[in-house]
Amino acid sequence: MSNTVIKVEHVGRKFNLSEVKVDNLKEYVIKLIKKELRYQEFWALKDVSFELNKGERLGILGFNGAGKSTLLKVIAGVLKATEGSVSVKGKIVPLLELGAGFDSQYTGAENIFLYGAILGYSKDFIKEKYNEIVEFSELGEFINVPVKNYSSGMKARLGFSIATVVEPEILILDEVLSVGDAKFKKKSEKRIKAMFESGVTVLFVSHSLDQVKRLCDRAIILEHGKIIANGSVEEVSEIYEEMTK
Repeated sequence: MSNTVIKVEHVGRKFNLSEVKVDNLKEYVIKLIKKELRYQEFWALKDVSFELNKGERLGILGFNGAGKSTLLKVIAGVLKATEGSVSVKGKIVPLLELGAGFDSQYTGAENIFLYGAILGYSKDFIKEKYNEIVEFSELGEFINVPVKNYSSGMKARLGFSIATVVEPEILILDEVLSVGDAKFKKKSEKRIKAMFESGVTVLFVSHSLDQVKRLCDRAIILEHGKIIANGSVEEVSEIYEEMTK
C-alpha cells in the first residue's frame, strides 16, 4: 500500500493581471463591452511536481513572489490549479492567514466558535476545548472584547490557538510561527513540534532557514513558480544559503 499522502503532478496556476486600471464597476462594464480590457498572463506556478509520504516534513523555501503561498493554497484547496493535479489523503488543517475568518464586530470568545465552524469543528468540540484555546492565546480578559480592538498579533495568536487545537493528519503552515512576541513564538513552535511527534505530515513555508532546518527533514526551493531544488533539508539549505549571499 502506498505511503504517499500528497501528490502534486505538473501543477500550474495562472493569474490574469489587468493591464488597464479600472476604478469602478461602471467603467469595467463599459470597457468589457468595448472589448478594451486587456490581461497579462502571470504564471505563479509552472510544472510543479513532488510527492510527500506520511510523516514527512517538507520545508518550502524561496524569495518573495516565488509562488510559495500560492502552492500551499492550491494544495489546501483554497485555489484551483489551472493545470495539473493534486491528490491528498487525510484531514488537512491549513494555517495560512490566521484569523482571516474572524468577524471584527464579534468578541474573541464569539470568534472562537465562528472560526472553529469555518475550520470544520463541531460546537461541542469547541465548547470542550474553549478554556484550552483561551489559555493558550494568553488573551485573558481581552477574550470578551470585540476583535476590531485587537492588534494583528493578538488576532494571529487567537487564530493559531483555535486552528492547532485539533490533531490533523496534514498540517500546512505559512509563516505562522512568526506570530506574537518571542515567548509566544517559542510556545507555538513547541506545540507544532508536539504535533510532529504524533506522525503528522507537514508542509512549511518560512523565511527563516534556521526554522526550516529545525522543523523539516526535506525541502524544496521555488523560483519564479518552478522547483529548482528538491532533496534533504541539509542539501537544499546549502543551495539556498548560496542564493542568499
